[in-house]
Amino acid sequence: MSGIWDRIAGNWKQLKGEVRSRWGELSDDEVEQAAGERDKLAGKIQERYGITKDEANKQIDEWADELKLD
Repeated sequence: MSGIWDRIAGNWKQLKGEVRSRWGELSDDEVEQAAGERDKLAGKIQERYGITKDEANKQIDEWADELKLD
């Protein structure tokens, strides 16, 4: 799965809007701070939505699977 995260990190500027769409409660600053790093993004989602780390990771996996990064 690391391959997809390399691409997500490399395309973070373009994907920030997708992240904001998916997790609308995250602030622009929180999205900026995540900077394409999966663990940081999971932490921000976990904090903002009051969910477990496992649930945050599940949501991130689903989002990453839906991305069209060819």
